[in-house]
Amino acid sequence: MTEYFEVHARDGAARVGELRLESSRPTPALVDDVLEDAGSLWAADRELPEGDESALTVLPHRAFPGGTAAEVQESFAVDYPDVDYPSVAVVSSEGADDCGTDAYALSDVQSVTGHGAALVEAVVTVREAIPTDTALYFSGVATPRNVALLAYAGVDLFDETAAAVKGTEGRYLTTDEAYFLEDLEELPCSCPACQTPREEFTREDCVEHNVNTLRAELGIVRRRIRDGRLRDYVEGQARHDQWLTAAMRELDAQWGYLEERTPILRDAQIDAATGDTLRRVEIQRFADRVTTRYHNRFDNPLVLVPCSATKPYSESQSHRQFHDAIQWRGHLVSMTSPIGVVPQELETTYPAQHYDTVVTGRWSEDEKRFVSEVLQRYLQRNEYPSIVAHVPDEGYRDIVERVEDDLDLEITYTVPEGGHPTDDESISNLSEALAGELKYSKRDREHNTVRAIADYLLGDGAGDDLFEDIQTTSRYPKIQVRDREDTQLATMVPQYGTLSFTLEGAKRWVDSDAPTKRVEIDGFVPHGSVLAPGVVDADEDIRVGDEVVVEGPKAFGVGRAEMFGREMRESTRGIACEIRHVEEK
Repeated sequence: MTEYFEVHARDGAARVGELRLESSRPTPALVDDVLEDAGSLWAADRELPEGDESALTVLPHRAFPGGTAAEVQESFAVDYPDVDYPSVAVVSSEGADDCGTDAYALSDVQSVTGHGAALVEAVVTVREAIPTDTALYFSGVATPRNVALLAYAGVDLFDETAAAVKGTEGRYLTTDEAYFLEDLEELPCSCPACQTPREEFTREDCVEHNVNTLRAELGIVRRRIRDGRLRDYVEGQARHDQWLTAAMRELDAQWGYLEERTPILRDAQIDAATGDTLRRVEIQRFADRVTTRYHNRFDNPLVLVPCSATKPYSESQSHRQFHDAIQWRGHLVSMTSPIGVVPQELETTYPAQHYDTVVTGRWSEDEKRFVSEVLQRYLQRNEYPSIVAHVPDEGYRDIVERVEDDLDLEITYTVPEGGHPTDDESISNLSEALAGELKYSKRDREHNTVRAIADYLLGDGAGDDLFEDIQTTSRYPKIQVRDREDTQLATMVPQYGTLSFTLEGAKRWVDSDAPTKRVEIDGFVPHGSVLAPGVVDADEDIRVGDEVVVEGPKAFGVGRAEMFGREMRESTRGIACEIRHVEEK
């Protein structure tokens, strides 16, 4: 019987996987459904040795209490000579270890559920201890209200237990509440169980409804993971229970755990609907890279402007008016919540053109604090001959004035009190503030854009190391980068604001002083993709979506990562990276 767990889609710590026995089932899922599909040894009840009752609550048919891989294998072989090596090991949050199994069940899950900090600590500890391509199973705790948050934290398998027990107690579960059955005048659901007339609806029907609702919620979670939008959903779901909100915020504080697993780019839009969006990895990562990697290469004044609903900003009507007034005499940097500050060179770089926010005209104190901190760090790193703030009163000006006071700057404001940035008077003031300044060329803008993106993606100084002496062709934002011999090195990808290297560009990258993201493979020539078993080693700082150099005894290539670095090294299944160009050595 074929048994394995393979990850197919990732959204931070959440994954859509495939748990395959005699048939396969996508995860996150109810293990009850998996067992029903599987049959054979998974569904066969087997008596465990005396003292192993803890395992009886979690897949008694194949599960075995944790230990080292060697200990588990030796013990299991003695106690079950007629059964293959177990697929599930039971581990505690304090003693988890790699047991060599496909899935791990947490033995102390009941003690951590309901406590945000304890839950997050348990999940992170176990996830860091077990291989990345194994499933994590939480037994007896999943409900329609909490399962999205548990999946977001990194749990893959659940069961019907909690939902069924609450049904027998007369608790009717929805995705936001648990109602006493006797308090319901009508049933707010259209599942098969709820087709029963209210006066005939029994606790047995309530059990069926609860499980149906849990199963449907898992379907929504899987769809959200595939779309890269589970976090947006969790921000809403977590509001239905205090401990879930606490768990989400505790998880946000686990920067290393989430950042490693969060892609650097994706198609999905970020919906900035709550203050918790400010703590998302994508937002914090962008702010961190802009303030530690980006380097202004223009000699012109800084012009701070508000963001726009249209993305990228330069395509909006308001920013076109700003450009007409500036006429390339100032360096444009947009201020926005929840992103922070966005230099014009990075306006297409994820997530700068992939978010939408609630527009009320009023900024919360959290938003003001975050954007002012990012702006302050940006100005401490980048020097300008002068600063012009073309921003309205509400929110924007308050932020700029805070930074002006903290850094003891002199800033020129071009929007009159109570005015709007696109008013005739404001536009005229902006043009006058830049009078006499020299224009920078289209060539300078394109070259600096390429270098800024390289800094952002690869590290501080990478742009100058890689692209000091280049020429660019095509039009922004579809810039092609060539060397002085007209050999193409890279192409700008407008969809994500990244760089796509050619083979020659990859060789230049390897030979430069820029930080390299390298995947070492075995002795084969990849075509299309590199599977995880073929990876010998991978750099620790590789993230999903990163440009990577792929090299082995027989091949040299370049492509895009589909796993983060440690996952490439640990995984035994799945695509590690997609290959764009390759040559045989």
